[in-house]
This record gives sequence, C-alpha cells and structure tokens, in this order.
Amino acid sequence: MKYDTIQKDNMKTILSVNINKVALLRNSREGDFPNLLQYALDCEEYGAEGITVHPRPDERHIRYDDIPILKEHIKTELNIEGNPIPSFMKLVLANKPAQCTLVPDDPTQLTSDHGWDTIKHQSFLKEICDELKSAGIRTSIFLDPDQKMLEGCAAIGVDRIELYTGVYAKQFKNNPEAAMAELNKHVAVAQDALRMGIEVNAGHDLNLINLKAYKESIPQLKEVSIGHALTVDSIYFGLRNVISMYKNLLG
Repeated sequence: MKYDTIQKDNMKTILSVNINKVALLRNSREGDFPNLLQYALDCEEYGAEGITVHPRPDERHIRYDDIPILKEHIKTELNIEGNPIPSFMKLVLANKPAQCTLVPDDPTQLTSDHGWDTIKHQSFLKEICDELKSAGIRTSIFLDPDQKMLEGCAAIGVDRIELYTGVYAKQFKNNPEAAMAELNKHVAVAQDALRMGIEVNAGHDLNLINLKAYKESIPQLKEVSIGHALTVDSIYFGLRNVISMYKNLLG
C-alpha cells in the first residue's frame, strides 16, 4: 500500500530509550536490581542518543528520586514526559532535562493512549510551556495526528510535537491499508508542523516491524522514544544488538 512521504533529504533521528519497564522490573523486588542508572548508561554505551522517563504520581515504575541520579550521570539528552501536575512540574524544574514532553495521561491509565486537546487546554498549556522554556527546557506536546490540534500547538508556542503512533502501530501488522491511511495523517500533520517551525518527534508502540515505514515517511523526524518493544526485544536479542537494530532502521 502506498503511503505519502515528506520529500526532503533524510535526516538523523535520535533514538531515546524509555526505561520505564526496567524500573517496573526493579520495583517488583526489594533492592536495586536491575540498577536503573547502570541500564541507562549501558543504553548510551550501546548507541542510544537519549533516555526517556515517564514518572507517574504512584511511582509504579520511575520514582521521583530516580530523576536527579539520572540527570547527574547520563551523557545524552534526558527527556522527562508526563502530565504537568504540580509535583511533576516541581520535579522537572528542579532537574532541568533537555526536553519535557507533556502528556495528558490520567493517574489511573495503564499507558498513554491519546494526545492533548490543544484548543480546550490552550491557556493552561501555554502557561506550562512558557514556564519550561524560561527555564531553558525544550518543550514537546503529545499530539494525535489532527490538523486542528496542531494549530492549537502553534498558538501555544511549543518547540516540538510528539505524534502519538499507537493507532498506526496497532494496525500495521494485521490491517496494513488502515495503517497506511493513519500514517498519511501523520505525514500531513508533520509537513504542516515543519512549515510552522515546529519540530516533530514520535512515540508509542513503535517497534522493529513498523518503525522503518514511519521513518521513511517522515525523514525529518527528530526523535523517537521507544521503551516497551525495545525492552521485550532485548529479552530475545540482547540489549546491545537491539539498540543497533533500531538505530539501523532510523538510518
């Protein structure tokens, strides 16, 4: 099935490894095994260009006290994502990651499954983004591939959007035609974002099967954050091999 592409030179796309699942594994036992910092440093050694964490209020995987340790020791970009409730904002502003990705997740959600309504929450998001940018933190908003929501982002003044790829990923294997239709929505929104001067990230359920087509369709993609699939793949192939496999798909 043919899908649209952005006709520009291929550009480097950063692989940011989301380490939430490793934190979840650690939290299933008392103690500090596996050690989250060592895992993050190993990801960097094996080629990851960023580390992503998504602390939730119940700290069921990443704990708030993990963040200062990671910030102090990792050498690549730290991306902290989450819902900008007061405790989250206090954590981010105290540790100043390279990027903060705002995600509209409810505390009871198992995982993030939709982007922001940037029209309804425009005033709130602009205030949050202004505060982050004043602290020297790059801002990104988790977004469905919706032109109207992108227009809301432009009014907010965000640096980047992170396109929610869950729908595309879910359909890719069993309904390729629907997946390509969804991907074309991403391409259209990415094109308009780039014209507005907004850079484009992507994430959620991207994996070794569906990542190549996505990257080829949006060659100016700045960053993908991958956690669940990469962690599962590492069980089968080994962490060093898996990071190389993902980076090869990103060119």
